[in-house]
Amino acid sequence: MPEFVWAAGGAVVLLVFRLLTPSEGLAGVAKGLDVYLFLTGMMMLAETARAEKLFDWLAAHATRLSKGSAQRLFLLIYLVGVGVTTFLSNDATAVVLTPAVASAVRAAKVKNPLPYLFICAFIANAASFVLPISNPANLVIYGAHLPPLLAWLPRYLLPSAVAIGATYFLLRYTQQAELGRAIAADVELPALGRGGRVALAGIGATAVALLVASARGLALGLPTALTGTLTAAIVLASARKGPLGLAKGISWSVLPLVAGLFVLVEALTKTGVTRWLAAVLTAEAEHAAAKTTWASGVGVALLCNGMNNLPAGLIAGDVLQTARVSETLKSAVLIGVDLGPNLSVTGSLATILWLVALRRENIAVSAWQFLKLGALVMTVPLLLAIGSLFVLPR
Repeated sequence: MPEFVWAAGGAVVLLVFRLLTPSEGLAGVAKGLDVYLFLTGMMMLAETARAEKLFDWLAAHATRLSKGSAQRLFLLIYLVGVGVTTFLSNDATAVVLTPAVASAVRAAKVKNPLPYLFICAFIANAASFVLPISNPANLVIYGAHLPPLLAWLPRYLLPSAVAIGATYFLLRYTQQAELGRAIAADVELPALGRGGRVALAGIGATAVALLVASARGLALGLPTALTGTLTAAIVLASARKGPLGLAKGISWSVLPLVAGLFVLVEALTKTGVTRWLAAVLTAEAEHAAAKTTWASGVGVALLCNGMNNLPAGLIAGDVLQTARVSETLKSAVLIGVDLGPNLSVTGSLATILWLVALRRENIAVSAWQFLKLGALVMTVPLLLAIGSLFVLPR
């Protein structure tokens, strides 16, 4: 059953039983406008690139560079995942990189593609606090008080490096049996058509637009939607194709999923729970700062897996903007929101998008299969990243 059924269904129940008025429900939906625009732009870019065989072209080059080494291909995909997440966001890694990796492992004639595809899911969260734009949840947590880039980097560069490094070594360790097998080295390099070159340029333009928007404190949704739409329009016009085929390939069900989550958060805010949490957090932080920092980071990480990190980040942002707490505690909460979802398939929107991308490739991953791996790959990097905050100068 599609994931959006549960979130949208919960929102409908709130309205039917009058626990939320229609105007309050619409207000909740409206708060997600920037996220809808961002996701639409990314999905249009990904579908355009897929249709123009850009991913097949990239996959062939990646396989050639690996020179028949599964370990080298694994490292190459991981490094690309770090770059895509850092400069295009974790959702882009799930939407854009996953199809490319699926193409790469097919080209390399890999028997079990999951070790390589797991990279897309785990690095999408592990590298999502290198920059403010690496995860839309970062913007939600800080709101109007987002630190400038030169203040962000000293605060999060070490925790990010720790999380990225630890996640890599844990994935390598858990997947080493599969990575010992030989892969194809002699792969034919397909030609990249004009549409593929336009799609590649569009992805690059989107990365630049996101960096500029972030530096100026602007919302990320509109620039992403504009670059995605413009790229798709140019490709379709040059190929003299209609937009219907492109629209059919996009997973539009993600949008009602996000809208339902925003409505659920609106209902929770209405109860006054965020004000109560802010008061409790302020009182605990005054009496036991270090203990409260650890409890907040780990607690919100686990909460993300129960309710998804998007609503968890919205709630955490409201609480942190009201409570009187240290910057270290705020950083621990952000790390929990970003890294905690690596435990389960429902932890983050990026992981859900990754699942949708896998289904299009006819690849199945069970919730239990992901949880067994995530229990290790999430826990160790999370504890190390939060611990590294205490090494930084206060």
